[in-house]
Amino acid sequence: MGKKKECRILKSFENNDFKNINYLNNSDFSSKRIFVTSEFPCSLNGQSISLDKNKTTTDILFNRLSNSFKVSSQNDQKFNNLKINSPSSLIRSQKEIQKRNKQIYARWRRSTLNLTFLLFIFLFIFQQHSFCLGEDNILREESVNSQQQTFVPKRVYTNQWAVKIAGGHQEQADELASKYGFRNLGPVIPGGEFFLFESRTLGKRSLRKVRRHLHSSIRREENVVWLEQQVVKKRVKRDFLAPLSPHQSNQNIHSPSLLRGRRPPGISSVNIPILKPIIADGSVIQHADYVENNGGNGEMEEDYFMAGDDFLDMNRVQDRAYYARMKFSVPNDPFWKDMWYLHRRDDQPDEMDHNVKEAWALGYTGRGVVITILDDGLERTHHDLAANYDPDASYDVNDRDEDPMPRYDYADENRHGTRCAGEVAAVFNNSLCVVGIAFNAKIGGIRMLDGDVTDAVEATSLSHNSQHIDIYSASWGPDDDGRTVDGPATLTKNAFERGITEGRQGKGSIFIWASGNGGKDADSCNCDGYTNSIHTLSISSATERGNIPWYSEACSSTLATAYSSGASGERMIVTTDLRDSCTKTHTGTSASAPLAAGIAALTLEANQNLGWRDLQHIVVRTAKPVNLRAGDWRLNGIGRNVSHSFGYGLLDAGAMVRLAKVWRNVPKSKKCRAIYPNPYKTIPRGNRLHLQLYTDVCADKRDNHVKYLEHVQAIVTLSAPKRGDIQIYLTSPRGTRSTLLAKRQRDTSRTGFKDWAFMTTHNWGESAYGTWSLEIDNDGLDDAELLKWELVLYGTDVFIGPTGFEPSSALSERSVQTSHNGDSFADSGVEQRSIRWILVLIASLLPLLIGLLVLF
Repeated sequence: MGKKKECRILKSFENNDFKNINYLNNSDFSSKRIFVTSEFPCSLNGQSISLDKNKTTTDILFNRLSNSFKVSSQNDQKFNNLKINSPSSLIRSQKEIQKRNKQIYARWRRSTLNLTFLLFIFLFIFQQHSFCLGEDNILREESVNSQQQTFVPKRVYTNQWAVKIAGGHQEQADELASKYGFRNLGPVIPGGEFFLFESRTLGKRSLRKVRRHLHSSIRREENVVWLEQQVVKKRVKRDFLAPLSPHQSNQNIHSPSLLRGRRPPGISSVNIPILKPIIADGSVIQHADYVENNGGNGEMEEDYFMAGDDFLDMNRVQDRAYYARMKFSVPNDPFWKDMWYLHRRDDQPDEMDHNVKEAWALGYTGRGVVITILDDGLERTHHDLAANYDPDASYDVNDRDEDPMPRYDYADENRHGTRCAGEVAAVFNNSLCVVGIAFNAKIGGIRMLDGDVTDAVEATSLSHNSQHIDIYSASWGPDDDGRTVDGPATLTKNAFERGITEGRQGKGSIFIWASGNGGKDADSCNCDGYTNSIHTLSISSATERGNIPWYSEACSSTLATAYSSGASGERMIVTTDLRDSCTKTHTGTSASAPLAAGIAALTLEANQNLGWRDLQHIVVRTAKPVNLRAGDWRLNGIGRNVSHSFGYGLLDAGAMVRLAKVWRNVPKSKKCRAIYPNPYKTIPRGNRLHLQLYTDVCADKRDNHVKYLEHVQAIVTLSAPKRGDIQIYLTSPRGTRSTLLAKRQRDTSRTGFKDWAFMTTHNWGESAYGTWSLEIDNDGLDDAELLKWELVLYGTDVFIGPTGFEPSSALSERSVQTSHNGDSFADSGVEQRSIRWILVLIASLLPLLIGLLVLF
């Protein structure tokens, strides 16, 4: 047998050395190409092919991963399993190749580890020093700390844009939308300048924001003032089924007195002057400012006229004698007996309820008042609601049609709105389910929670038919997980502002909000921009026994309280349910807000001229702290009991309608701003920053002069490595200390606060003049920084008496109020400065006078 000839490489284009290749797989090859010519025939896969010397060129492609070759001839014929025998002088040892590969892999691994370590260090330093200020950043953290924090999820963008067009012309909006491929869905707020555009080409949801050039092009349009792509917001309904244990209590306020169930302090613990009401129409409501004097016997001055059953003392105890005399026909609604929060004093005279039977006995049942429930829909066909259903107060924002009927599923997920509606306006005495507090009021529903909730969805819901609807009730909000800081965005803020200025023919729409269910996670409702707003009436919950519910949140923005569920041994709220049924298990602050809406409807019927601030004044003056147990009851600067858990106390329908009958509307609200100079302060870890800000309440600006307070805001910008370690307190010139922000252990966000307005109602009626103190505690392991503090005071420059504005009364200019320590403060900054100058002058002249006396 002759010697087998080998395919010999005569020329290598890149002078590479090759080893023996026994076979070739079908792996992908690199583009590295080597040209060889052969002078001998080669055996390829059992086939014989002649490669004539210097005539035939074969391409050999080298695969670096598999150390193999691929050969093709000039006619592109492919060969697999190629066997090439190279000269021994060109053969490289397989071991050498493996060794080289290992060295390359080791170098690659070391480089990768080094890059990873450097990237980790960079991200750590960036997180330590980053301070994402922008309200949008605060709103969008949702899981990282969540309401946002451990990992920030991408924002979900919709295919809708809100566009503000100067002048608010529909024709211009249509033309602009068509020009850029949008469809104009109409104004977000009726009569406003904001329009909602929808893309014709994009999907409904996307993780990516639209291309910048489109935004830039639209912004350059002459009449475009502002635009924003709409983002999906997380909103939760504020109801719970049951606590974790029968004895679970709210841990939001860590106080032994809370666990003991401490009641409000006595009325003689401070020295407050008695203020005199003006008697009107032969009837008077005893004002909330009456307290005993320490040195007196507690009797009222002669000028007081106690109008028998109409008298309400400072403790707000319901008049049991009058209550017992009331004639009331018990309704035949089967669940009436379970509505303990409306009538339990029939059997338990020492307990409290909402005193609605007194309001009913006075003839107030909500007639002529319209309430709408902003929620997941309303079962308008429910037999206990149908008679009071108002289509003009209803709309489906999710599907953009007129029918608010909920979407039904196996779990009845969308029952929430129908339950809330039954508390307000279920029909009286129809042998069905329950009785609504305002059973002759009209009820509507806005379906807006059963879909993507955006800024535009919220604004549209809050502004729907605002000249027809009197009261909007909302039992939802941002996530109550103890980590979220979220609130109204641009469109919703505009809806609130237009509502309180233009709604109800200029008297102002009433927005009632559930304060939140984050108690078990030590959440603070001051981190919820809806309950923390001056435009909403924030309602907390109390259990059947008068305790703080396990889910309830404590904050200084809460105005009052309504009953709801508690521990597993306590009763819940009874109301209508989906599929024409009833339930005894409505829970959470979700159940409290509709009760407040019903009581507000009775109050508006008693006086249809009440403005949105008038209603808040009436709530403050008539709410009852009696039998509500909390560890933080305090008397504010004018002697009103107030608590972070219960506000000013339990809503009393009878007292509210009687006060509303004689109430005189308050004058226009005024607003005074005071900015702390040079606010850049470091807050060392484990330490407290204490700042003081003196204000003359804008005495030199007539349109901004605030003497008597309603709402107070502390607008704060700060950075912190862990936001939940920050606690903030505000103390008024009268010594009232409000907790603006309690510690939230679960809030690990590094976002801090950007122009966040912490609001307190605890200074209601106090004089605004003097020195305010802000305390910021940093319990974290790293320093925090305060970047801005601005104090915003809302109120009037005239005194609001026990029955409202008294322009001709001496009450309107009463100049002295007394603080907790008994010191007197002049209401006018000019008066106080004059007194100081007089004292300085006397002190200066006294030595001269003594000298003259000695001489003569």
